[in-house]
Amino acid sequence: MSDNPSSFPQTPHLIYFADPMCSWCWGFAPVIEAIAELYPDLAIRLVLGGLRPFTDKRMDASAKADIRNHWEHVRDASGQPFDFSFFERDDFVYDTEPAARAVVAGRQLGPEKAIALEHRIARAFYAENRDVTDSETLADLAAELGFDRTAFQAAFAREDTRQETLGDFALSQHAGVTGFPTLIAGPQADGNYALVTAGFQPSEPVLARVGLWLEQQRAVA
Repeated sequence: MSDNPSSFPQTPHLIYFADPMCSWCWGFAPVIEAIAELYPDLAIRLVLGGLRPFTDKRMDASAKADIRNHWEHVRDASGQPFDFSFFERDDFVYDTEPAARAVVAGRQLGPEKAIALEHRIARAFYAENRDVTDSETLADLAAELGFDRTAFQAAFAREDTRQETLGDFALSQHAGVTGFPTLIAGPQADGNYALVTAGFQPSEPVLARVGLWLEQQRAVA
C-alpha cells in the first residue's frame, strides 16, 4: 500500500474506506479478512474515513443510548463481539482522530499491516472496552502487531502524520463517501472505480461481487 492514498498504482485493487471507531466497520472486519484470504494477491488499500474527528464533548445519556442501539444492530447483523460495559464510562470523549492517526502511523511504518492494525484497534474498542483515544493504549496495540513501540510513538506524534490523516479524511469526502464501510474496486478501463458496497453487508454477496469484478477485469485484459 502506498503511504500516500492519492498515489495508488493503476493495477486492479480495492479501496476500503473505514474508521477503526466505526461499529459497522467492526462488523465488516471479517468480510475484509475473507476477501484477503480468498484473493491474497489483490491489494486492499485502506483510507481512513474520519467518523467523528476532534469531538471534544463527553458522551451524555442520549448519546450513549443512540450508540448502544447501533452496537446492538451491528452485533445482531454481523455476529461480532461487543463489550457493553463501555457504556458505564462517565467521561468518554468519542474522538476518532487519534485512532485513525494511529493507523496512518502504522501504515507509514508497515504498509502491509495497516488493515490488521485498524482491525486490532477496533477489537480493542468494541470487544475489550479499551480506550483507543489514548496514545499509550494505541502504542500497546501497535506493539502487539510487531511495530517498534518507540518508532510508532514518534510517527504518531509527527505533524506529517497528522496531515496525512487529514488527507485521508479529505480523500473520503472528495470520493463522495458518505458512510463507512465503503468498498470500491478499480481502476476500470475508463479509469473509474466500481462500487462493491456502501455500508455493511455479509461476506457472501461481497465476495461474489469482488469475484465478478475480477472476472470482468480478466476478460478485458
